[in-house]
Amino acid sequence: MRHRHQLNFDRKDIRASFLDPSSRSVVKKIEIRTNPITYRTCRIALSRIDEAEAGTETLPPPPPHAFKSDDCPFCNHHVFSETPQLQSDSFSGGRLVINESILFPNLFPYGSFSAVSLFDNAHYVEIGFAKPSTYMDSFKNSIQYLKQVMTIDPKAVYTAITQNHLPSAGGSLVHPHLQINADREPSNHQRFLMQRSEHYFKAHNSFLFSDYLKYEKSEGSRYIGNTGDWEWLAAFAPEGFFELWAILPGVTSLQELNDENLMNLSTGIINAQKLYRSLNRNGYNLGLLCVEDNGSYMELRMVMVVRSNYAPWVRNDHTGFEVMLGEMATFIPPEETAAIARPIWADSDTPDL
Repeated sequence: MRHRHQLNFDRKDIRASFLDPSSRSVVKKIEIRTNPITYRTCRIALSRIDEAEAGTETLPPPPPHAFKSDDCPFCNHHVFSETPQLQSDSFSGGRLVINESILFPNLFPYGSFSAVSLFDNAHYVEIGFAKPSTYMDSFKNSIQYLKQVMTIDPKAVYTAITQNHLPSAGGSLVHPHLQINADREPSNHQRFLMQRSEHYFKAHNSFLFSDYLKYEKSEGSRYIGNTGDWEWLAAFAPEGFFELWAILPGVTSLQELNDENLMNLSTGIINAQKLYRSLNRNGYNLGLLCVEDNGSYMELRMVMVVRSNYAPWVRNDHTGFEVMLGEMATFIPPEETAAIARPIWADSDTPDL
């Protein structure tokens, strides 16, 4: 189907034919979808939809070090003595604190301005059980940090807030935290999305993600629901398993977000965690990218994807197909992901501020 603003939600079927072990002729369908935003393709191997994935029969137990906080540098009894401090001439006190959220520099930085924002006093928080208020405070802390960064280096406009939940998602510590990055140099995704959003706006006088959302809400099969102004949907052409998007239409700066926006976003994140928990998955990545420039047309979009479970003998979610061919191969149509997710969003309430 073609959207009025030339956003093409293209899909095509290909087939593989062979003889099964009993010599019967078999035809298997694979669906190839093209992401209307990035033009990247993904493959949905529909023949594997009912496959029993090892390690997901039940939710795996917590990591073996989940209840061993003695050596954790992020826990309260260590955090002020074992974590680095922000430059005192730019940040008074060396760290930023909002309730349970403590923000400090990343000891192993990935950019010019790289920080960690804790969002719970507990050493380990089970997926789906975090409090939205603790996420909100951590986001507030992150945005406060990024605002100060802009006064130090106004050209460090390429910002990101990410999360790696458990080692299977790249997390080095189980203590719950966000990573914050700001740089003069864009990442590949930021560079592409900034250029794509600008070209789209100049060609159609409308925002790229807003038009994507309008199509998905009218089509309906992948739309999940909303938490306040944040609109949640399953990605049309997923680049990860059970990929979810949250779009905030018309908003292009993290600095525009207020407490209500952040609480609504946090509520949606917990909803997503509950969805992943219901599927017996315990690891995920989260990302919110932004270009803090007055001329940016890149609206805010949160992306969440499940990763392989953190458990013994679990198969990784990326194979040679993803790593070497650069194309995601998943098993579950996003329409099914949305159908499973909708009841969770319908039953959720945003906590009072």
